Amino acid sequence: MLNLRWSWHPPTVELFESIDPAGWAASGGDPVAMLSSLRPGRLAALAADEDFLRRLDVAVADLRGYVSEPRWYQSAAADEAVSAGPGVLPRAIAYFSPEYGITAVLPQYSGGLGILAGDHLKSASDLGVPIIGVGLLYRHGYFTQSLSADGWQAERYPADDPNGLPLTQLRRPRPGERSPAEATGEPVKVSVQLDEGKVLTAQVWLAQVGRVPLLMLDSYVEENEPALHEVTDRLYGGGTEHRLRQELLLGIGGVRAVRAFCEITGHPEPEVFHTNEGHAGFLGLERIREYLTAGLSFDEALEQSRAGTVFTTHTPVPAGIDRFPRELIERYFAAGTDGGLPVDRILALGAETYPGGDPHVFNMAVMGMRLAERVNGVSVLHGQVSREMFAGLWPGFDTAEVPIGSITNGVHAPTWVAREVSDLGDSSRAAAADAARLWEIRRELRARLVTETRRRLHESWRQRGASGAELTWIDDVLDENVLTIGFARRVPSYKRLTLMLNDPQRLAGLLLDPDRPVQIVIAGKAHPADEGGKRLIQQMVRFADSEAVRRRIVFLPDYDMAMARFLVQGCDVWLNNPLRPLEACGTSGMKVALNGGLNLSVRDGWWDEWYDGGNGWEIPTADGVEDPGRRDELEASALYELVGKSVAPLFYDAGAGGVPQGWVEMVRHGLRTLGPLVQADRMVSDYVTNLYAPAARASRSVAAGDNARVLAAWKTRVRQEWSGVRIEHVEADGAEPSLGAVLDVRVTAVLGGLSAADVCVEMVHGRIGDDDELVEPSSLILTPDDSAQAPQTRFAGSVELGQPGPFGYTIRILPYHPLLASPADLGLVTYPEPPGGMSTGDLR
Repeated sequence: MLNLRWSWHPPTVELFESIDPAGWAASGGDPVAMLSSLRPGRLAALAADEDFLRRLDVAVADLRGYVSEPRWYQSAAADEAVSAGPGVLPRAIAYFSPEYGITAVLPQYSGGLGILAGDHLKSASDLGVPIIGVGLLYRHGYFTQSLSADGWQAERYPADDPNGLPLTQLRRPRPGERSPAEATGEPVKVSVQLDEGKVLTAQVWLAQVGRVPLLMLDSYVEENEPALHEVTDRLYGGGTEHRLRQELLLGIGGVRAVRAFCEITGHPEPEVFHTNEGHAGFLGLERIREYLTAGLSFDEALEQSRAGTVFTTHTPVPAGIDRFPRELIERYFAAGTDGGLPVDRILALGAETYPGGDPHVFNMAVMGMRLAERVNGVSVLHGQVSREMFAGLWPGFDTAEVPIGSITNGVHAPTWVAREVSDLGDSSRAAAADAARLWEIRRELRARLVTETRRRLHESWRQRGASGAELTWIDDVLDENVLTIGFARRVPSYKRLTLMLNDPQRLAGLLLDPDRPVQIVIAGKAHPADEGGKRLIQQMVRFADSEAVRRRIVFLPDYDMAMARFLVQGCDVWLNNPLRPLEACGTSGMKVALNGGLNLSVRDGWWDEWYDGGNGWEIPTADGVEDPGRRDELEASALYELVGKSVAPLFYDAGAGGVPQGWVEMVRHGLRTLGPLVQADRMVSDYVTNLYAPAARASRSVAAGDNARVLAAWKTRVRQEWSGVRIEHVEADGAEPSLGAVLDVRVTAVLGGLSAADVCVEMVHGRIGDDDELVEPSSLILTPDDSAQAPQTRFAGSVELGQPGPFGYTIRILPYHPLLASPADLGLVTYPEPPGGMSTGDLR
């Protein structure tokens, strides 16, 4: 019960439900709440029920095997040990996130970031990846959404008692106690120094997510003054200073909680720290403080900490980044505060020292990138957007060379896939199922959604003040045989909740079409401070309230994980129409695809990457149109056209047995092409292979011997001497260019106080584009030839001209050290002045 693995394990859910079906439903599927209200007589009956006890023994044995037996990561580690020596994969990874969506029973999430973090932990558990999750425990969660009579969003913040949640308090064990769950000693508490000598203290709660421990910090402790109790009051609430205190507790306090947990339990100490968005960025400062305490200098500590840190950015817009007033950070990290970290160095880490940057703010994403050697976006397109957004941190480099990669998000299939679909097998086997069976499953899931929608809609109208006699029409809302479109997400303006209302008459025509009707289920929360988002919701609710269409379009308040499951399983089509490219990834459409639904989406986020023309529909974008109103008009019109002329006709084109063969074939294709890609297992294994393992190797390399000191000193020297680095002369052999010819290049450079071993001299060459830029360039490293007299150094190399058409090249000098993760790491590069080399040519 306290191990949350039950939330994605259907046999255990069925076992709980069988204890008290009515109590299970009344509790919202919360085993703690259900069992706490169970009558003693029922408990006695269960204790005497041999069939129940047998099923209970099976569930217990299954869980024990799940948490103890080797899984993918252990097998991968064994394979790595054979091929590359022991200990290649990290012993443990600490994963920090401000929110987690594990289950609706633990309401510690607001939207996509938290759901993603929860899916990350669950897949890490399934794969056996040794992650420790770190977050905050919010007493009021995010908020509960309801609607007023006129459709305006209202918020409530019901308090959660941690003692009534599936959590245990992290305590120090007494002699003989073997596990954290058994420990009855003193509660573990961590403290963080704030400004003016104040100290923020937090206790630690443990949520067991399968094999993964999730540590959640809670400031409601007697040591804190009343104002500090409220630091963990609610998710994304309060003003600037409140938010800063939350992030200090998450980052600094979170590292301290991890240390205490590992000390108590014997869990391996993390070798890699993963910062999921900038909210947890202060963890890097705490790690630097730890290394300072161990005797390293600040620069050495920075290098050691960076090597083992991964930073994932989730925002494609600057407005989505936490930025604090510089003077507020300076006040909180005044000299001597919390370990004596030098405040000027801290301020420099978050400074926007690039064109257009604001010198008066401290940027959490910028700090996160400076404190992490590996940075990634959450889709291929988002990686491109992030490289453009943060290019100023690496001046002199082309956008494509900015060291920000991407790992596309995924979703945890056992959490989101309906039992009817998962019983068919994985996505490939589901795609091979009989067409009639696939269509019947889709109808069953649609019917379940209709029933749940009516229940929730009735509840919402009662909250809005309607009487039961006024609500008989709800019994006819939606139809299990009608094409059902879903739209559910947060409600910032760029997601365009109301794009479908651009032409209300055209939308109504689609909804009420006598032959091919469409029905739409909509949900979403606006941030409590976002008045514009609330107006969008009100506009949508007022349209959905109108008597003419209210049986075909519904807005459901209080979007959460429980509602999301019904929506992603029951909708035939998932609509997504953000302003491209402002959707970093988006994952709700992935869940729909795994359930045999289809996506109708703007080519943004993950859909830009994996749409293939046959697994859904692309809403054309009017990217070149600058007028927002005109752009919305064009894209809404394209949406109406697609629904009316492509989507609905295919859905209603039923053949023998009432099965629309074309639709089912599209579903099959979606399951085959998207099923393996959109899963969080793929995402987590990508993180392990592409980021966690390299970070662990880099961390070990920097820690070896005197490497941290050597690397820090080398970087200092290179920065000091770089102004003296220049390219004096570039010459080629002058041969007539022809396909297959070899071009010999010689470069004379002055390196100032550096040596040839400190630099890499590159010839960057490729086809010339229409704007005289190099297209898809390649690089050749030139080698020193020792023929020059000091202070000059010569480098030479040859390249075969292997492509027809216009071509060109340039020369550049970069810093080089074997411990650098990227040639752009220092943001230093020198080009010829004026540019040298061949300008253009033409190979035929």
